[in-house]
Amino acid sequence: MEEVQQATFLYFWEQANPKTGQVEDRGAADGGALRNASSVAATGFGLTALCIGAQRGYEEEGPIRDRVKATLGFSLKSVQNQHGFLYHFVNGETGQRILNSEVSPMDTCLFLCGALTCKGFFDDKEIQQMATELYERADWNWMLHGGQTLAMGWMPEQGFLRARWDSYSELMMIYLLGMGSRTHPLPAAAWNSWQRPQFEFNQIAYIGAHAPLFAHQYSHAWFNFRGIHDKYGDYFANSIVASKIHKLWCVEMAERFSDYSEDLWGVSASDSEHGYAIWGGPPSMGRIDGSVVPCATAGSLVFLPKECVSVLQNIRAKFGKRAWKRYGYVDAFNPLNNWASPDALGIDAGITIVMSENARSSFVWEQFAKNPEVAKGLELAGFQPNAKS
Repeated sequence: MEEVQQATFLYFWEQANPKTGQVEDRGAADGGALRNASSVAATGFGLTALCIGAQRGYEEEGPIRDRVKATLGFSLKSVQNQHGFLYHFVNGETGQRILNSEVSPMDTCLFLCGALTCKGFFDDKEIQQMATELYERADWNWMLHGGQTLAMGWMPEQGFLRARWDSYSELMMIYLLGMGSRTHPLPAAAWNSWQRPQFEFNQIAYIGAHAPLFAHQYSHAWFNFRGIHDKYGDYFANSIVASKIHKLWCVEMAERFSDYSEDLWGVSASDSEHGYAIWGGPPSMGRIDGSVVPCATAGSLVFLPKECVSVLQNIRAKFGKRAWKRYGYVDAFNPLNNWASPDALGIDAGITIVMSENARSSFVWEQFAKNPEVAKGLELAGFQPNAKS
């Protein structure tokens, strides 16, 4: 785990613009020049990785602190935003929107979670002030756009996207951050406005989503749902079940893909031989082809620690030359045809380092929870401690 985290930290240290702190959406797994295509989500994971790196001594705290200040300062003054929400992709040098991307509440939320982790960890008034300002300028009610659930985004060419964050997925963090806001809070009723569909696999029931495995992971990267529940369920226990079911689903596919086994499984949105793929299951989505996505198991380390560590060790031992590079695991690889992604992806490296740290020490959960807005959001959503058995 230490090796995984050190290598993954290096991605966020080297694949970020040193002046602006904006983290590349993707970079060559062996290292290389910046491509100047940053994602605000990768930058949010990067801010969290900087806290982990300072805590574990991967770099000296002075330069890490300077990088955090550069990132927050540039994001506050120079990254394009609408009502406090950031564009999905920006030029890492200028902060201007690229790739005709949308203003994204989800990606903004991933960024804000990183900023608030820095606010909790660093005893530094400048960092704390900038993180607070970034969080408090987000106008969550603007993103409701007259509805009861948040719009998935906004574009200058067409206005608000039709799709909404209205069904269980990685969305919990958006609503909790929005409800906890001091300046532009979402109404507490918003927590009840999104659906929690029941799924079943091999007669095992759970709250699910037609989405890759990360839907059960991202909110848990910062919000600690262990030992608490709302009136709908225990989301931490639910993600344990969802991770177990994902493993079962992969192992059952061994008839089609002989590489999948107890010690080699995990498919989530990632690179594929034919480009970026939104794939996973159950139920199956995308053209599953036997590829393995290391961040799928790494993202479930807090839910199934033994099983996930076993997979990550197996990948390193058996496929090290192809699957392990300068920044740790490549984004995806396929043992059946010897394909491996040449890249590491910021969000996939991000969920890897954050969940690795939470599994080892709960550090990210603890630093993030120092922000009073976190407890406020959970309280407004009606979370209660689980009964002691």
